[in-house]
Amino acid sequence: MLETLQQTDEQLLLFLNGLHTPFWDSFMWIFTAKLTWIPMYAAILYALLKNFRPSVSFFTVIVIALTITYADQVCATLIRPFAERMRPSNPNNPVSEFIHLVNEKRGGRYGFPSCHAANSFALAFFLMLFFKNSVLTLFILFWASLNSYSRVYIGVHYPGDLVVGMLVGLSGALLLYALFRYSLHFSSITGFLKYDIPEKLLIEHQRKIPHTQIIVYTGLISIAAIILYSLIFA
Repeated sequence: MLETLQQTDEQLLLFLNGLHTPFWDSFMWIFTAKLTWIPMYAAILYALLKNFRPSVSFFTVIVIALTITYADQVCATLIRPFAERMRPSNPNNPVSEFIHLVNEKRGGRYGFPSCHAANSFALAFFLMLFFKNSVLTLFILFWASLNSYSRVYIGVHYPGDLVVGMLVGLSGALLLYALFRYSLHFSSITGFLKYDIPEKLLIEHQRKIPHTQIIVYTGLISIAAIILYSLIFA
């Protein structure tokens, strides 16, 4: 069973990684870079500050950071040393000679599960649970999925690495969001809301939190800029 899964994972990797063009090389290389998304992260902070006082906003940012840290460390510190599954881009991996690498990036030695996928989905699932906004949910899950897929495209992860990374990210979001809700219900910090919603009803009324569209708009503008750059310079 395990051997069959590994073979399927490898075949899917070779198929997806083989769908490369100069445009997509440029697009995926920029899309997968962490610094590319600083404007979107800033938009998340802006949305928080527009709705909550700084104490609540920065508390939420801390919880988000802990969610991502949880996902990252479970993958990198707990699972990878135990699984010891080489990246497809690792020169010691026989499949590496069939892999299309972008800018010769190979990453570290081990790649299971994907920290990139875990971190992306940890953020996406937390925002989905926190804002409960359907448009933001669709966009942020699309963003996390494409961000994860980019790792297969550039040749540093198997598809299975992404699936397990996503599940780790989900577990982190569920755990930290549950603790976050607990703190909101039992801490006076919820008394610092800017807009007129009773503290005990915060979670139930999250769909009414305004300014969340700025996150989507900023993300879409960033994607449009990546597309434009790739069309010009690919």
